[in-house]
Amino acid sequence: MAIDPVSAARAYQQAVRAGAAGETQGGDGVDFGGLVQEAIRQAGHSAQVAENQALAVAGGNADIVDVVTAIAAAETQLQTVLAVRDQVIQAYQEILRMPI
Repeated sequence: MAIDPVSAARAYQQAVRAGAAGETQGGDGVDFGGLVQEAIRQAGHSAQVAENQALAVAGGNADIVDVVTAIAAAETQLQTVLAVRDQVIQAYQEILRMPI
């Protein structure tokens, strides 16, 4: 699965902002678990926004372009979260294969 450069840059900016906001663990490291949880929350929120936009179009209160944009944003965030998950699983499997 390929990650587009815009999604990667957006995820990097979010990580930098979270680190600058003082969400650190220990002395100088960024709380990776917190970053992943926040990314999952944002992906869920984007999906909910897309769903609400679709309902608004069905009711005749919104434009179809807004729905397509919201769905594309939700899909991009979900793909980013899944790519990070896949990389974490791959790294964990490599650690398990390391000799002691």
